[in-house]
Amino acid sequence: MRFALRRLGFFALTMWAALTLNFFLPRMMPGNPAIAMMGKFRGPVNPAALKALEVAFGVDTHQSLPSQYLHYLGNVATGNFGTSLYFYPQSVGHVVMSAIPWTLGLVGVTTVLAFALGTGIGIVAAWRRGGRLDSVVPPVFVITSAIPYFWVGLMLILVFAVQLRWLPPAFGYDVTLAPGLSPSFIGNVLAHALLPAAALLVTTIGTWILTMRNNMITTLAEDYVRMARAKGLPARRVMFDYAARNAILPNLTGFAMSLGFVVGGAILVEYVFNYPGVGYMLLQAVNNEDYPLMQALFLLITVAVLVAILLADVATVLFDPRTRGTS
Repeated sequence: MRFALRRLGFFALTMWAALTLNFFLPRMMPGNPAIAMMGKFRGPVNPAALKALEVAFGVDTHQSLPSQYLHYLGNVATGNFGTSLYFYPQSVGHVVMSAIPWTLGLVGVTTVLAFALGTGIGIVAAWRRGGRLDSVVPPVFVITSAIPYFWVGLMLILVFAVQLRWLPPAFGYDVTLAPGLSPSFIGNVLAHALLPAAALLVTTIGTWILTMRNNMITTLAEDYVRMARAKGLPARRVMFDYAARNAILPNLTGFAMSLGFVVGGAILVEYVFNYPGVGYMLLQAVNNEDYPLMQALFLLITVAVLVAILLADVATVLFDPRTRGTS
């Protein structure tokens, strides 16, 4: 109980600090999004229109800073992040929600798949240390993990999209199709996601293989694993119930943080494939000085990481009884 209260308190404090930092950073940057918006139109600036845009973008210079801060907290509590500058006149919430499913479907599924496959390969490689699997697979994928995302993506486009023409090179779906739940549209979305998903999988799975293999080798040397072997327990039970269950604990926090950063998307991969996800949207917001959209995306990524770490702490307590005694 004390452990849960401490973690919740830390979560609340960190959340407040992130909200406050998210409020002050755009206001410390030079420029005014409302003036930038009005600058796109030729002619004299209408003071009434400028005032309306400042209120919409949440940078009303006629209010005091504390009043703006309280107004900002109220808007965050109600999910009102203002109007997007780049996607004007759409609201920030509508713009973000249109990109989240694409990122969760691509980066989220690929991250879970990379963790599951990497953990499984790492377990078997450590259990059969020195065998063929341990001699070939971990070194190969560790090397691929050092290759940049965008280079792998460009090579996949060159081979499978340009030369072989098996898969589409960019975007999330064929613009000639009407979005929906039809089999043709779903199949088209999956075809567009194969290359970016492969680029992410190839460059991330090696990290999980290496960390799980090293953790597993250390755990196999523990006394309780030797005792389980001495008792004559089945090898599969010793490998999973005794060794793997404890070896995976250090990876839970890293996996949780990876899931948290899923919301932010893989900016380079989404940019290379022109994929309509959160990462590509964040790049557009930065390039076009869309402060309201940047604020919402930064806050979304922060909340996702904090929630993921909190869930990892809970999972660690459930899987490792030793942490319960110290909490």
